[in-house]
Amino acid sequence: MDRGAPDASPPLPVIACMGVGQIVAWGSSFYLLAVLAGPIARATGWSNGWIVGALSLGLLIAGIGSPRVGHLIERFGGRPVLATSAALLAAGLLMQAVAPSLPVFILAWCVIGLGMSAGLYDPAFATLGRLYGEHARGAITRLTLFGGFASTVCWPLSALFVAHLGWRGACLAFAAINLVVVLPLYWFGVPREAHRPPPPRHAAHAAGRRLSAEDRYALALIAVNFTLAAVIMTVVAVHVLTLMQARGLTLDAAVGLGALIGPAQVGARVLEAVFGRRFHPVWSFLISGLLVTGGLCMLLGPAGVIGAGLVLYGSGSGIRSIVRGTLPLALFGREGYAVLIGWLAMPSLVAQAASPSVGSLLIAHLGSQGTIAVLIAAAVVNALLVLPLLPLVRRRPAHA
Repeated sequence: MDRGAPDASPPLPVIACMGVGQIVAWGSSFYLLAVLAGPIARATGWSNGWIVGALSLGLLIAGIGSPRVGHLIERFGGRPVLATSAALLAAGLLMQAVAPSLPVFILAWCVIGLGMSAGLYDPAFATLGRLYGEHARGAITRLTLFGGFASTVCWPLSALFVAHLGWRGACLAFAAINLVVVLPLYWFGVPREAHRPPPPRHAAHAAGRRLSAEDRYALALIAVNFTLAAVIMTVVAVHVLTLMQARGLTLDAAVGLGALIGPAQVGARVLEAVFGRRFHPVWSFLISGLLVTGGLCMLLGPAGVIGAGLVLYGSGSGIRSIVRGTLPLALFGREGYAVLIGWLAMPSLVAQAASPSVGSLLIAHLGSQGTIAVLIAAAVVNALLVLPLLPLVRRRPAHA
């Protein structure tokens, strides 16, 4: 399929193909060990710390590889990069399934990390931005609706595979899905782009011109904001049950309240899809920061308030996923967008790799209330970092 006209709106089949790929990519990498870590530890005797640490290593490798992925998408288009991600995830999962020792298991996660760098949200956003320019905002929003169901679909599927096939069989099953389902969807469902000249090596040159001092300032603010948000969201994702139980909730109550985050994320993305296109993405950026801050503040309240806080937090988190793709496109334009996305993803993914350990240290030394207070302070800083972008937006229209 050849690339359509620059003004063409994204066809639903393209979004659906990429959406299925996102569900499988997230479910067979980032979310995989949430279900498999326990069975792996029991079957092998390997330390749970090493098992989960392999995921952190994979995220670190994903972050390091992200700028290169952005350059590849800018030059060759997203189709071959996304297809390669499915192949890399399949190879890493196959290695994991047959790993005879912990070092081989860790090496498998290095390969999975390469697959994550080429196949999670940021490369998908970069692909849509390159293909559809200003029309990509709605497509990015709809794509995150698919991604929001990754844990909902893949956690039960992982549990089913483990129950009937064991943890190694579960890895083999996900490897097969990546090869048999996801790779063909990307190859035949994502439009092909003509090869372009090699893009600039650095983000400062990425928009088809050298970025001005004002642009570089905005880019630095966005990078810091995205990175802080990644730390907050990863700490919450990994430690939310521990934090809630330390606040006096039972495990069942904590699980029930924690389950509100996913639907809140999807619900907020639906609202963004309906109403968000009327406003510049910077306003979604600000709303996201305020919702996350308010939601975290409510976690310090009684049990009845905690549930509402998690809904607010999940709503802000859901909108933030969209903003990661739409704000750089609106501020800096279509040319060089994939390169910018790759550079912005690097610090976020590297920070995510360290975030579970950071969260554990905070809980050990500050307790649950102190940890939540630190997260609130980080969220306040994030919201404040959006304010300097508002004058910049007023002085220029969104790029096509």
